[in-house]
Amino acid sequence: MTLSPTDLPALRSALLTWFGRAGRALPWRTGPEGRRDPYRVWVSEVLLQQTQVARGRVYFERFLDAFPTVQVLAEAPIEAVLKAWEGCGYYARARNLHRAAGVMAREGIPTTYDGWRALPGVGPYTAAAVASLACGEARAVNDGNVRRVLARLHGERQPTEAWVQARADELLDPARPGAWNEAVMDLGATVCTPKAPRCGECALAAWCVAFRSGEPATFPAPKVRAAVREVRAVALLLGDAREAVLERREGTLLGGLMGLPTGVVAEGESERDALTRLAARLGVTVTGELGTVTHGMTHRRITLTVYGGQGGPARTPVAGAALSRLDHKALGLWERRQASLFAPA
Repeated sequence: MTLSPTDLPALRSALLTWFGRAGRALPWRTGPEGRRDPYRVWVSEVLLQQTQVARGRVYFERFLDAFPTVQVLAEAPIEAVLKAWEGCGYYARARNLHRAAGVMAREGIPTTYDGWRALPGVGPYTAAAVASLACGEARAVNDGNVRRVLARLHGERQPTEAWVQARADELLDPARPGAWNEAVMDLGATVCTPKAPRCGECALAAWCVAFRSGEPATFPAPKVRAAVREVRAVALLLGDAREAVLERREGTLLGGLMGLPTGVVAEGESERDALTRLAARLGVTVTGELGTVTHGMTHRRITLTVYGGQGGPARTPVAGAALSRLDHKALGLWERRQASLFAPA
């Protein structure tokens, strides 16, 4: 289905009227329409890329308490930024925020899509969001909520990224781009939901092909998910949950974080082989198994067996270190072990 240009004024008016009445009150929506605080919008959009709004609000307030301005963020050590980001996952986002803040502290906060797009870690979606919400530029956003709303509106079961962007560009209200983008995202988040859309409350029902089909939840067809790779690893807790040997992580997912010394169980080897190799690298004696934890992370599922040990490098305080959820789970094994040792018989 292609909407007629004559449909657009009524469609836009219906959605914006609904948004004026039912739009969510979110902490990053400060400032007048189209002139939101660019720093707050930027941080929120980066955070919400992989975090649901309910949890994102808590993390957002925590991050803004620690770094209330782009200048404060730029001047902070990366370790403090990663610590404030702790629990949000996908830590490359925090590293890119820090890098981009450094650029903005030197060159100023961008006022255009192209300016935002040039910053480290800022992709087309984030640039369009900040440019429209904070700078009033006519740029349509394309995220999961937008994809679902537009696929249902047009009756498209398998929308490509290019198709969604083209439809979003066509529908964008050039007079109120920021409000329009927020309205479409709010509609997808609160009414046009994945499994149980509330079509009776939808401002766009009169134009919606999926609604007329009687099976709106079947649009769009589910995405084909990448296979989850199983990863086995071993870790050594040398110390306790307060002070332990920590090493700096490498790689795109957890790079820059601290964590327990860990070794991946390679294909064809046993867990004991990986543990022996890890213990030899650290020069420690293994004292016993503490338990096993699992954690999902970007198309992989990690099963980590944690062992205690003696000797090795100097311990460091755990409380001030930025750790991944996986390492917090591993440290939790020690805490549960201690609790059980002192539990009443």
